[in-house]
Amino acid sequence: MRRALLDTSFVIGLARGEDMPLAEPPGTAAISAVTLCGLHHGVLIADEGQRPGRLATLTYAERRFAVLAADASIAPHYGRIVVGARNAGRGRLRTADALIAATAAAHGLPLITRDRDFERLDGVDVVVV
Repeated sequence: MRRALLDTSFVIGLARGEDMPLAEPPGTAAISAVTLCGLHHGVLIADEGQRPGRLATLTYAERRFAVLAADASIAPHYGRIVVGARNAGRGRLRTADALIAATAAAHGLPLITRDRDFERLDGVDVVVV
């Protein structure tokens, strides 16, 4: 059983070997398909000096974490999160961030992140480390 959803910033920190509080043991955490998309994008836009490190991060994520789909089950959560952020005066939430948060909400998982943009999202248990 999954105990947490890790956002992209947290996965990158883990892959770099940074000391990450709350790091989940292998097999207990998952990532969103949106995180995986972002990591693939990062490899493709990297210059020659950055590409090996980004590819290593992508490979690490693909091998270590289960990937939760961005499917119809996250749609109502996405809408609620985006509207809630706007109504709270936070402006537009980045689409990828909202989809990751909606994935966590749809699966009833806490979202572990290093990104304060996720704080105080409606219906999402966010742990900022």
